Amino acid sequence: MSAPVIVEATVKQTATLIFMHGLGDTGHGWSSALAAIRPPFMKVICPTAPTQPVSLNAGFRMPSWFDLKTLDIGGPEDEPGIQSARDNVHGLIQKEVAAGIPANRIVLGGFSQGGALALYSALTYDQPLAGVVALSCWLPLHKQFPGAKVNSEDVPIFQAHGDYDPVVPYKFGQLSASMLKSFMKNVTFKTYNGLSHSSSDDEMDDVKNFITLCLLFSITGHNQ
Repeated sequence: MSAPVIVEATVKQTATLIFMHGLGDTGHGWSSALAAIRPPFMKVICPTAPTQPVSLNAGFRMPSWFDLKTLDIGGPEDEPGIQSARDNVHGLIQKEVAAGIPANRIVLGGFSQGGALALYSALTYDQPLAGVVALSCWLPLHKQFPGAKVNSEDVPIFQAHGDYDPVVPYKFGQLSASMLKSFMKNVTFKTYNGLSHSSSDDEMDDVKNFITLCLLFSITGHNQ
């Protein structure tokens, strides 16, 4: 992977957000929007996915966390690719932990394919995280859960989806959220009326509030 886009904290860093972009994008795509909403003590890391062929797009090469074979929720998935991407995300978390930021002060997030990776990476990480931001996405390899979950059931998850999404159907978000709620205690699913496969000011305000709350809880010990 190429070097991630990093937005440094503007005061002493005590928290980190690692946020994965959607298919065909780069770390630059989300960095300025996230810089505008993060607290000053939070560093933002926006990695760029490796460029590889994507089956869904006729094998064209583009930045992609893993191969997408179909947008059918019951269809075949690139399990080795998903697990390899997950290992890379876990590596980014470990780097922050090694630098002195505890796991419960690290938020994982992403949009679309990146949101799917954030969910999978968080659930399969062995230390409680501050929270997960999952925008316009789905839970990959969902048939493996809850068995594949190794994280705490208390990790807060904020899932958001536009009900007018032509790319990742709103129904996928709903199905993923209801499955997550069956084995995670703190899942919020928010619908944005009329929103297509993108973000909005309202959604970013909600992400900002969610991150603030997660980090508050990590100090008061509600997310231990």
